[in-house]
Amino acid sequence: MNPGWYWQALSVATALACGLLIGIERGWKLREEKPGTRVAGIRTFSMLGLASGIAGLIGVTGYPLIASAIVIGVVAIMVTAYSRELRSQHDSTSAVAAVATIAFGFLAGSGNPALAIASAAVAVAFLALKTELHGFVGKLDEDDVKAGARFAVIAGAILPFLPSGHYGPLGAWNPQKLWLVVVLVTGFSFLGYVANRIFGERHGTIATALIGGAYSSTAVTQSLAQRLGSEERAGAEPAGIALATAVMYLRVLLLIGILATRVLLPFALIILPATLVAWAAGFWLYRKAPKCDAPAPPGNPIAIVPALGFVAFVAIAAVAARWAAGRFGEQGIAVLLLIVGSTDVDTAIITLGGLPPVAITPLLAAIAIAGTIIANMTVKIGITLVYARGRGLSAAVAMSASVVALLLSIGFAWTRL
Repeated sequence: MNPGWYWQALSVATALACGLLIGIERGWKLREEKPGTRVAGIRTFSMLGLASGIAGLIGVTGYPLIASAIVIGVVAIMVTAYSRELRSQHDSTSAVAAVATIAFGFLAGSGNPALAIASAAVAVAFLALKTELHGFVGKLDEDDVKAGARFAVIAGAILPFLPSGHYGPLGAWNPQKLWLVVVLVTGFSFLGYVANRIFGERHGTIATALIGGAYSSTAVTQSLAQRLGSEERAGAEPAGIALATAVMYLRVLLLIGILATRVLLPFALIILPATLVAWAAGFWLYRKAPKCDAPAPPGNPIAIVPALGFVAFVAIAAVAARWAAGRFGEQGIAVLLLIVGSTDVDTAIITLGGLPPVAITPLLAAIAIAGTIIANMTVKIGITLVYARGRGLSAAVAMSASVVALLLSIGFAWTRL
């Protein structure tokens, strides 16, 4: 079989599938309308996908003018067909869906079937979740929209344009990575705010902690501790901080299994008691949290000043790590793991995964990574007490309990060296 012919057939078939997907959703949504009143259903949308897919194929095979004429003609037909509906019902969803189908089909026919079918799937999800999306928007207020706009500027208008390189003292600062810390901190804060508005204060905070802990438990800790310290009453934030730490233990174990498989068994044995204690403490705090599911009161979910203070700490730690590595040689590398691990355990794991197997025994490597976790936990306990003050005491105690369990495990493992 000719591979070129096979790929062309696949591209056109994907274009047809895009139209079929959207056509099924539109046909089901408009199923109760009288026959003859619908502008387009499953057959029309399928034909739109097929025609635009053929147009895309014609365009890439050397006839772009013919392809353009086909697409313009199909779009003109759909605009004319939907013009009456747009004037009478003021609903452009089906018309836009038709134009999107043409775009997806053309994209598939042009040789990008994977991107086309993925885009069509997302479009179908948006069309099918009309009630849920409108309900979500209905729960938002002016402050929510403004907060989303501020976060969009922080994450989308600043981060992509920052340079990625070595700057500052000892070349320790990467502006893009440092601003990424700001994005993480404010992002988790905004995520928690939105989750509280949708799911209620108690459940929203826990959802944020569990989701955010899979990315950065340190950033989640800072965000929840800052909110806990600024509120008039304590909510589920202590439980969220403890559960984010519990998720961190599982994330580190997963990364070890992927990046440093030879260390997995001894590390799992060392970290198991601390993991169990962390989950037990988090669940206990969750049971003690106020059983109030009302949305959190409006406030400023994008707290930029605390986030900038947090990134300043990360920047100082980066300089200290570079200085230790250059000043003490191999001993400095060990110090580097501890310093970097205090703010980013993942970096220490990646470093370990890049070492040759003969560089360090699996048990000693497991102890070293566990040591970075203790350093990271110490930082998070400090962050909790600084930002939340007395209100964060229960979360600090919960994290300290898992640290004690981890210290005992390390001590026992040290005797086995």
